[in-house]
Amino acid sequence: MPDEEPLHDIPARASHAAASVTAAFARPVFGLPGTRLAAVQSPAPRRILPGPWHYWWQAHYVDALVDAALRGAPDAAAQAQLAVRSIRLRNGLRATNWFFDDMAWLALAVGRLDSLQPDGRPGRTLPDTYQEGDGGAPAAKARPHPQMMAALTEALRSAHTPEFGGGLFWNRKRTFKNTPATAPAALHFARTGDRERAQSLVDWLNAVLLDPQRGLYLDGIKAAGPSGGTVLEGAVFTYNQGPVLGALLELGGPANLSRAAELIAAVRTRLTHPGSAVLLTHGTGDAGLFTGILCRYLALAAVSSTLPAEARKQAAELVSSTADAVWAGRAARNGHSVFSPHPLEPAEQHYPAGAAVGLSTQLSAWIILEAAVRVERGQS
Repeated sequence: MPDEEPLHDIPARASHAAASVTAAFARPVFGLPGTRLAAVQSPAPRRILPGPWHYWWQAHYVDALVDAALRGAPDAAAQAQLAVRSIRLRNGLRATNWFFDDMAWLALAVGRLDSLQPDGRPGRTLPDTYQEGDGGAPAAKARPHPQMMAALTEALRSAHTPEFGGGLFWNRKRTFKNTPATAPAALHFARTGDRERAQSLVDWLNAVLLDPQRGLYLDGIKAAGPSGGTVLEGAVFTYNQGPVLGALLELGGPANLSRAAELIAAVRTRLTHPGSAVLLTHGTGDAGLFTGILCRYLALAAVSSTLPAEARKQAAELVSSTADAVWAGRAARNGHSVFSPHPLEPAEQHYPAGAAVGLSTQLSAWIILEAAVRVERGQS
């Protein structure tokens, strides 16, 4: 476990995680200069043909870079801009793909990136702590992406249909509607001014996929087959709760904010390790990202002036406790760190020296540590 990093300096932890992920995973696309995405595994396997690249993981890579820019990392906005351009290149010069949840995540990340640019539109600008590039040369700042955002928004609107009473389809097969597509799309619509659509999606989630006994959102609902009817997918995942919470906060109003406070309390009760406020995780692969996503939105709740003090306190405790556990379990690798997929277990247990490490768990750890910075600073 590296001991040169300040154990109690929250921004230094996030900076170290960002550097660790960048060193292990950031690579040019097809070896082309002026491109960069995150490899899905480190060390990357030798391949003759391109391997999987996971569009939605890259969307969260962009989001993490935006988090870093808001923290004050000097070149993070420029790297996020580069990643967005590289996603389009790797995706065959298109913004859209087969999965509507993927597109919703990218729309959220690009929307946040565009809000960093002080171009006269509504939105946040880079923080006062933002520094220009090294050596006196101005760093490239993020530029808006109107064509990409228009394409993503149009695709998401096309997935919002009356079937199953509302909600968004998961993919273009159009047999399954779920929280992972509906919730981030609702947040995207709320942030881009389509509040009526956003509220209708939140209302659908509350009516169809909210488990009233547990206070948490289930995974989805799908067609039962040729005979008709529907089948509820009853799995509960940490990440599904996150963008619902974000949409509730963004829309505001008594009903939404009351539901947001109830959701935070349910997460604290049902999605933590017994006897602690450390959030559960779901392993590796796609699931390795889940808890980082939830922490991003819990951090927003922790600093929201619209929530009751108790809800803010609970959200802050969930983020900080999980971040502390993630940090404590890290393992040293060549001056950087590898983080455990299970915060209460040491990274060495899952990633012994020489073992391949997947991007999703490391990206999740980075996001969790950036969320802790937001909580500490009270940044909305």
